[in-house]
Amino acid sequence: MERHREPLDTSLLRVLHIVLTEQSVSRAAIKLGLSQPAVSNALRRLRDITGDALLVRSKTGMVATARGLELLGHAAEALAAIDRITQSPAEFSPQTSTRVFRLGAPDYLDALFLPNIAETLCRLAPQARLDVHPINADFDYQQALANGTLDVVIGNWREPPAHLHLSRLFDDEVVCMVGNQHPLARQGITLQHYLSLRHLAPAHYVSERSSFIDGWLAEHQMKRHIHMTIPYFGLVPYILMSTDLVFTTGSQFARHYARYLPITVLESPIEFPLMRFYLLWHKRAHNAPEVTWLRRRIADVAAHLSDANPHSTIPTESPAS
Repeated sequence: MERHREPLDTSLLRVLHIVLTEQSVSRAAIKLGLSQPAVSNALRRLRDITGDALLVRSKTGMVATARGLELLGHAAEALAAIDRITQSPAEFSPQTSTRVFRLGAPDYLDALFLPNIAETLCRLAPQARLDVHPINADFDYQQALANGTLDVVIGNWREPPAHLHLSRLFDDEVVCMVGNQHPLARQGITLQHYLSLRHLAPAHYVSERSSFIDGWLAEHQMKRHIHMTIPYFGLVPYILMSTDLVFTTGSQFARHYARYLPITVLESPIEFPLMRFYLLWHKRAHNAPEVTWLRRRIADVAAHLSDANPHSTIPTESPAS
């Protein structure tokens, strides 16, 4: 039966490495700052653990055995790994990083937010890559954050998941979008109009909740008539341009398209709460330098867009990082 052997701790591993490198107990003792008897005792323990002499006498002094030379390489690798584990992570260098940043977001952010994030990363981290994953009802973004498939997620939740870290990015006013040809484009929409008109609505992108608009209406015993749903926000203005549908959304999205297309932005006849956009991340990446850097850059973009848009606001408290 194999006899029980003493476990190999880090201090013994360092003695093994130095003794085999120096091929001398006395020189190893000096380098390790230990007494010669202490190193000799450690060598005896190492011989017992490995079942090999490790260091033997020759005509010219002590030499490592064949097994000792083999273990020298393993010891060097093990100590290097231990040092990487115990040392603080290196400071993140965006200019030289080749990391792939993975961001989850619904596609209504495409008009302004995501292009600005892309510009920021291309400028500050030119060798890094950005992968954007769409957030919809078929994708478990919480699990993706937990297993590292995503670094961060951006979106607007009435009640963000309590177990995830979050920071508020900005608040956006709720408005209505119609095509310029819509019969009410010039006079505006009343509450009666709003509840009787035919609405264009996004397909739900988070399966566990109703949409921001319909959830709030239901809480106040109101319901709109949804005539059409669409999964791609980029098609919204083009549908409005050729129909009498109305689309309820955030001010940033609506006013962006109104600048370039025959779209009219109308005040909502219902005083919806502000649409609050959050940045979410998992505790596994909370202290990761590269993810912390990414979160700060996203917060910078949100602050810049909010400054440029008087219809949205940034939170009074500083975003978590």
